[in-house]
Amino acid sequence: MEIRSFYPQPRLLMGPGPSDVSDRVLSALSRPTIGHLDPDFIFLMDEIKLLLQYAFQTNNALTLPVSAPGSAGMETVFVNLIEPGDKVVVCRNGAFGERMRENVVRCGGHAVMVDSKWGEAVQLDQLERALDNNPDAVAVAAVHAETSTGVCSDVHAIATLADKHNCLSIIDAVTSLGGIPVKVDEWGIDAIYSGTQKCLSCVPGLSPVSFSDKAVQRITARKHPVQSWFLDLNLVIGYWGKGSQTGGKRSYHHTAPVNNLYALHESLLMLKEETLSASWQRHQLNHQALKAGIECLGLSFAVSADVRLPQLNTINVPEGVNEAQLRQQLLNDWQIEIGAGLGDLAGKVWRIGLMGHSASQPKVLTLISALAACLVAQGGSVDSLAAVKSATKVYESAGN
Repeated sequence: MEIRSFYPQPRLLMGPGPSDVSDRVLSALSRPTIGHLDPDFIFLMDEIKLLLQYAFQTNNALTLPVSAPGSAGMETVFVNLIEPGDKVVVCRNGAFGERMRENVVRCGGHAVMVDSKWGEAVQLDQLERALDNNPDAVAVAAVHAETSTGVCSDVHAIATLADKHNCLSIIDAVTSLGGIPVKVDEWGIDAIYSGTQKCLSCVPGLSPVSFSDKAVQRITARKHPVQSWFLDLNLVIGYWGKGSQTGGKRSYHHTAPVNNLYALHESLLMLKEETLSASWQRHQLNHQALKAGIECLGLSFAVSADVRLPQLNTINVPEGVNEAQLRQQLLNDWQIEIGAGLGDLAGKVWRIGLMGHSASQPKVLTLISALAACLVAQGGSVDSLAAVKSATKVYESAGN
């Protein structure tokens, strides 16, 4: 078999991630590779830290991108903060809350579960009861934007409860950062992780994290070595935490993914140019337009409006529609990717992402037209033009 250079067919990425990447970010990837200890690269690292602090809305000194995807960011947080025997209250209302539980167990900790139904937010009264019943807990872990369901939980309130009970707060912001408000310092979050491939609209492969001073004190006072050498922040701090544009020296830890970090710098710069508030408003506007079109097609949301994410939309599959066949037709005929349901929602919903560069008027209108065509192909009776008009009215009312 002859193997040739790989040129992927362009897709419109409107699933749970990755999202579309802008030409600016793709162009940044192709810039000349330099050494990971080059003075110019150290300068870039300092700027990335500043830009991440802006994105997270924090002054935390220990704010950096882990050189691996979001799952490694999650593991970085847990392996550094949780020691054998530690008790952690884990809020689970979807697939990624379950991954938090797995991390606690693999660290040798004990997970106290606060379970909510898939499609519902974390129940604060249940969390408070769990904390009252477990005064020896050291941390509370929760997902801000649950990617498996499209639900937003009140992590400000969760972090406040954690602090009230002398616990660290650990927050998954993989799908929320850049898409909805994330305010680390104002909300009192101690440890948070995200991914670059969602609302930041960068290439996959990096995981921004940030730790409060209280969390850093716990890391440096550990009784047991961190079980992962690569993710041990006591070592990584020497590379990302020291040094400055005034000439501080970095210690070698690993060879950073230089070109991916060029891309992250560009995507964060674009976020700063747009401003966080404008980005949050853009995601909400595109969600409202999608909602108008979806409902005109006779489709419904699986999540109630009060906890619904604008950037991850969970749509009920109508009776009589082959959900996998529709997704395949979208990909084959329209070059559009949307996501299937996970876990309890497998086969019952589609997950439509409006994240980062994918959250735009042309892409939303194209998706609505494509969905209508695919529903008609399966015998549905829908009005594509009316659905597009309904969505367009939302944009027009916003001045677009």
